[in-house]
Amino acid sequence: MPAMTVKDVEQVQIAFAEAGLDYQIELEDGRISIVGPSDIVSSEISSRLIAFLFAWVDPRRLGRVCDSSGGFIMPDTNLKASDVSFVSAARLRESPRYFAQLVPDLVVEIKSQSARIKVIESKIVKFIELGAIVGIAIDPDAETVKIYRTTGEPTVLENGDILTVPELFPGWELPVSQLWPPIF
Repeated sequence: MPAMTVKDVEQVQIAFAEAGLDYQIELEDGRISIVGPSDIVSSEISSRLIAFLFAWVDPRRLGRVCDSSGGFIMPDTNLKASDVSFVSAARLRESPRYFAQLVPDLVVEIKSQSARIKVIESKIVKFIELGAIVGIAIDPDAETVKIYRTTGEPTVLENGDILTVPELFPGWELPVSQLWPPIF
């Protein structure tokens, strides 16, 4: 079977849309992977983080915050998406009506109920190797946030710690405990 391309991904997306299916599709090494909907906790953490980031980024016109539907064509020709991503305004002055052909500055992966944390961490490391400045793995089960940077070992944050990303968002702070869905 020949290797799949971004054009093949587009055709699969069109077919899924026509069938009323909403799945995240990625392309890696010529193979398409399809990810179904996330669990509610992971989805809510993603929404909360996007809201917190957007509230900081937008008024300062720092760049673009995207959800898991935002696809990026990587330098290795793979098509990837992370649960949350950010691209600085200097690198993406206008959003294309297509996949962005660059590596996001920030990528965030949130462990879903069925995901394995090692797979998520490997994906983040690959983003960093390709040029992401910061990668974050969020594990709702352990209530931890692991921050990857281009240099040094990852940093692990827990409840009581403050998440900061000074390389991209100077002055922005988020208590880790605010990521978790509240109990009403």
